[in-house]
Amino acid sequence: MKISKQIGDKAIIGELGERLTRTRLERNLTQAELAEQSGVSKRTLERIEAGGAAQLDSLIRLCRALDLLERLDALIPEPTPSPIAQLKLRGKERQRASGLKVSAPAPGKWRWGDEK
Repeated sequence: MKISKQIGDKAIIGELGERLTRTRLERNLTQAELAEQSGVSKRTLERIEAGGAAQLDSLIRLCRALDLLERLDALIPEPTPSPIAQLKLRGKERQRASGLKVSAPAPGKWRWGDEK
């Protein structure tokens, strides 16, 4: 199954669990062996493979043990500023978001009470 925004959260978690199971089996590892290599409990691994909730650090440990850690880089790629933003920042790192801009009312259209 391809993961897309049309799929619900539980289905995505279930798909990740199935992929983890298939990868473990391709590497010819039992749940006990992978749990020991990754430092998570066998019960945690069973729960993740069954599509249950997991803590992020458990998933990272499992990915590290299966040599999949580099693939997490594609999950949330490092943001790169646009060329214009790079010129504005001039080598500085952005520290805060500017928030959404609210457009001002047209001249002569503003009335008391519109400031909300």
